[in-house]
Amino acid sequence: MSRPGPVSAKPLSVLLSDVFSDAYAKQGFAARELVTRWGEIAGADIAVFAEPLKMQWPRPVEGQPQEPATLVLRVEGPMALEIQHRSDVILERVNRFFGWHAVGRIALRQAPLSRRPRPRRPGPPDPAAVKQVADTLSAVEDEALKDALARLGAAIKRN
Repeated sequence: MSRPGPVSAKPLSVLLSDVFSDAYAKQGFAARELVTRWGEIAGADIAVFAEPLKMQWPRPVEGQPQEPATLVLRVEGPMALEIQHRSDVILERVNRFFGWHAVGRIALRQAPLSRRPRPRRPGPPDPAAVKQVADTLSAVEDEALKDALARLGAAIKRN
């Protein structure tokens, strides 16, 4: 009886790369890294408020070099003006990532971002701070109320 060969697990990214490549290609992205690594490419200060939506490539004219694409960014409403002012920086960073003059201009679409970082939940207040606040609450007779007010006061002081 023959023994089965060794089992080798493939990363999920390898198995799904064709699926994602097709989806990104429909939006005009030649490489999905522009979307997946947007925070590194544009910088964290820009990526918080803007994300790439699609790239629009002009139709090629026979005998002419390919014109650069238009990068369409989804931007949260109030930050659209700031992102517009920083468009030269974004263009430079994106083209440096591609290694050639791939993007010639940026178009903005105001809409909520599709992926928002989840706010970090604060931990419990420091016990020493809770005790310090509790010492100032001598007028409160109910111990449960005093404890709750002390935790609240310590949390407020922390922020």
